[in-house]
Amino acid sequence: MTIVSSDSQKLNKYYQALSKNDITWHWQEWQGLPYLTCSLLQNWPHGFFTHHFSPSTPTELIDVLHPSAEVYRVKQVHGNTVLTAGKSTLETEPTYAEADGLLTEKAQQAVWICTADCVPVLIADQKTGQVAAVHAGWRGTAAKIVPVALAGFEAHGSQLSDLLVVLGPAIAGEVYQVSEEVAAQVGVTIFPETGKASIEDILHFLDLLPNSPILPDPEPGKVRLDVRLVNILQLEQLGIGNQQVAIAPYCTYQQPDYFFSYRREKQKKVQWSGIVSG
Repeated sequence: MTIVSSDSQKLNKYYQALSKNDITWHWQEWQGLPYLTCSLLQNWPHGFFTHHFSPSTPTELIDVLHPSAEVYRVKQVHGNTVLTAGKSTLETEPTYAEADGLLTEKAQQAVWICTADCVPVLIADQKTGQVAAVHAGWRGTAAKIVPVALAGFEAHGSQLSDLLVVLGPAIAGEVYQVSEEVAAQVGVTIFPETGKASIEDILHFLDLLPNSPILPDPEPGKVRLDVRLVNILQLEQLGIGNQQVAIAPYCTYQQPDYFFSYRREKQKKVQWSGIVSG
């Protein structure tokens, strides 16, 4: 199954140029419903699920990936807390711990996050088989949740050079209008100078980058922000190589046939992304 559109073709060319590797994305089917996988994570059961699977929960979706795996999730709060999968995050619990990321420590643990326009990030360690699922909206990105997740891997003995990071479908920068203040809050995470910096200084720095995460917007005081690209730049600052990263060439806002978008619909609908540890 393929999705062919000028939007996805353009995004694919752009993000492939950033990652500089031979990553391929594949549309899979389960009971006639489409979900997305990435060749970078081919050694782990995983999926970025479309709105066609709604209102299925991770307990139901695990049958697609690994029916015998234990299912873990959190109550997402747009922060930067990353928990280790445990009793408080089991899908069977009546309430879930508040966090925006889950890291495994045992085999056959499935970790899940849900998104509408925010960035679903799946991470895997090539040596240990350990995995993580992270919800990185603009607030989480401003709080550097993906670097926090990587620090969690390191605390469990991982080496950054062994990690693979895949960013799933999210709203594309070309259609994501935010205030200059929001763009600066996110952009300061990659700003090279310490100390207080003005919004103008941060935006000017971002604008001069070879692959700038911001684009102009016709409305005064607004810009367009590519949240996924900021996450990539955060990873680069940690020494994560381009060959370790992939970005899905799909935009939740521009492809309503496959994805929910809060920015487009103003309704709280989500699609799930999950991965199972080896």
